[in-house]
Amino acid sequence: MTEPTSTAPEPTVATIASLSQHEGQTVTLRGWLYNIRSSGKLLFPTFRDGTGTIQGIVPKAAVSEEVFETLKNLQLESSLTVTGKVRADSRAPSGYELDVENIHVISAVSPNEPFPITLKEHGVDFLMEHRHLWLRTPRQSAILRVRATIMRAASEYFDTNGFIRTDPPILTPNACEGTSELFEMDYFDDGKAYLTQSGQLYIEATALALGKVYSFGPTFRAEKSKTRRHLTEFWMIEPEVAHLELDGLLELAENFISHIVMRVLEQHRADLKVIGRDVSKLETIKAPFPRVSYDEAHAMLEDAFAKGLIENRHKEGDDFGSPDETYISSQFDRPVMIHRYPAAIKAFYMQPDPADPTKALCVDVLAPEGYGEIIGGSQRVDSYDLLKQRIDDHNLPLAAFQWYLDLRKYGSVPHAGFGMGIERAVAWICGLDHVRETIPFARTLNRIYP
Repeated sequence: MTEPTSTAPEPTVATIASLSQHEGQTVTLRGWLYNIRSSGKLLFPTFRDGTGTIQGIVPKAAVSEEVFETLKNLQLESSLTVTGKVRADSRAPSGYELDVENIHVISAVSPNEPFPITLKEHGVDFLMEHRHLWLRTPRQSAILRVRATIMRAASEYFDTNGFIRTDPPILTPNACEGTSELFEMDYFDDGKAYLTQSGQLYIEATALALGKVYSFGPTFRAEKSKTRRHLTEFWMIEPEVAHLELDGLLELAENFISHIVMRVLEQHRADLKVIGRDVSKLETIKAPFPRVSYDEAHAMLEDAFAKGLIENRHKEGDDFGSPDETYISSQFDRPVMIHRYPAAIKAFYMQPDPADPTKALCVDVLAPEGYGEIIGGSQRVDSYDLLKQRIDDHNLPLAAFQWYLDLRKYGSVPHAGFGMGIERAVAWICGLDHVRETIPFARTLNRIYP
């Protein structure tokens, strides 16, 4: 009777991010050839799989001639599976290398049409035109992994603190603030509709139904801005809380931001290193944050102008421009909360300060290192008569806001909330020069392709 032959077990399918769990083991990776260099009878391919990159070592004598020649002639971004033994190496960026034993090519890139993005310098326009491919590079992939964790941590904070997610409509019949440019569209026979610039008004309604709510979704701004901080389509997370006043809102905002930064540091130190982020500047981001009134911030700018530290003088009563925000935030090692702006320059729905009705009970949270406003929020007007007067003062159509006024007619209470644009938070936490890298496909004033 013939004894059954035993077969070696198939290597474990692993990801590059998990290789620390497989040191000394033979594994199979599913990925792409990111780069390759050779030195005589040695090949040094770099593989990527979406979770990271790893360098392989391929001595000609250690593999079949077919494997060696196939890999040697393979074009960048060809897809493949690679089998090899995981070996710790302190000199390697990831701490590990792969002693390659075998490869299987899934799809080979033609040498006649090589991958257009190489390790050389490319201009921004070229990279944005090829954004669908630029995403594959280690730095861009690392940014998107951090972005995903920022979004997850943002939801996690509210989900674990008694908030209910309620999603507002993306199509709205009117502006939230009545001032920003909106994307307009025809809406059947009912006239015009607009892409939302904020879900705030709608989640005020759900807050008065459920107590503590938040929304999380895409928002749109049609203002023709070309700055490094602006996109026309971006993601916004907005909490709203019944029975909350300004001081409670400030505490909510600082704890929320601290939680997000903590999660990124816990999970993405390797990615932040790839991006080139100085993590020591993130390690200081812990509550409480400094609180500065608008008047105190203006005084800081006056002093800086007098000392020649800034070029342009800030006019009292005006909003702060980017250079103003950059200077103010540079004085602190963590986000600074500027509160009580002049009511005249803020939205109609913001509650006036009882101690000085010319000021609004509002806050802008400025990120350090010149990244500007990442959170804007306020306590909302809770009086029916005052809100109606504000709508009239801002020349807004009363009929469009009648439902919003109803919230003050039936059991109104003090309530407050804020909005945080995800992309600005990603830009700050990753230390990016431009917000266009913070989202898979940026929509800007001059770009809607790809």
